[in-house]
Amino acid sequence: MITFDHLSKAYNGVYAVDDLTFEIPAGEIFGLLGPNGAGKSTTILMLTGLIEPTAGRCLIDGVEVAKNPIAVKHRIGYMPEDVGFYTNLSAGENLDFFARLYGMDTAARNSRIDELLSLVNLDGVDKLVGGYSKGMRQRLGLAKALLNDPAVIILDEPTANLDPRGVADYRRIIRQMAAEGKTILVSSHILSEVSLVCSSIGVLSQGRLEARGTWKELTQTFDATRLEEVKILVETRDPMPEFSHPDLIAAEYTNENREAVITARSDIRDAIAETLRDEGVLIRQLSFDRTTIEESILSYYHSGEGQA
Repeated sequence: MITFDHLSKAYNGVYAVDDLTFEIPAGEIFGLLGPNGAGKSTTILMLTGLIEPTAGRCLIDGVEVAKNPIAVKHRIGYMPEDVGFYTNLSAGENLDFFARLYGMDTAARNSRIDELLSLVNLDGVDKLVGGYSKGMRQRLGLAKALLNDPAVIILDEPTANLDPRGVADYRRIIRQMAAEGKTILVSSHILSEVSLVCSSIGVLSQGRLEARGTWKELTQTFDATRLEEVKILVETRDPMPEFSHPDLIAAEYTNENREAVITARSDIRDAIAETLRDEGVLIRQLSFDRTTIEESILSYYHSGEGQA
């Protein structure tokens, strides 16, 4: 549904996006991760037809964006990080204005606006948008992105300014859209949010795609030598022996030695599993802790450094 074909963008000879090539299939929730300056915003601007590439191309449902920007805009919904609205209008009046740009008739506009305001929990809010909180504006931005029932939805930092209920509503809506076959691209720096919502992710560093796959794939295949230490969670049915390994830094045992947090200089899960197997101890859990998993993703941020 979304295709990047050797997509590049240079400013004064410096590439903000460098030879980006991959596809996002229909129904996928794809998370685009990367630090500031990685090329996420430039990629989105090219994908939405707001800037043209220096080389290569990007396509939405087989339509090349740079050559057919208007046709593409009818196929996508886009929510930028900072959504702009007319502050002297209500939420419904703002959505009605934008719906007219899509050529929707009165009946279709009214029906769709009522549906979307209910979806984002803004139905019954009478005050003008100028009196909205940042979180309410974010909700309205999501409704605007869905206004034309797009096949592709592009969201830039969608959970910024949302309270916990707003985040829960966002997750519900995005999963619902994906279940309907829509393709969703989420640009975010919040790793925990991406891991909960996105079915696959791509990591940009200095304009290059350094890693791509499911969250599980990336956290299982990362190079542990990039990290100074890793933490491993161990849970067993029976009491486990105390571990010994050259790379072991520390071990904390609890629950009568049925649970442990192992700190090591490298990934020693295989050694731990072998020890437990030799001792006849049944393993219930053997995995990296959440911090190590997130640091493993962050380690990809630096893999492109020194290559420019």
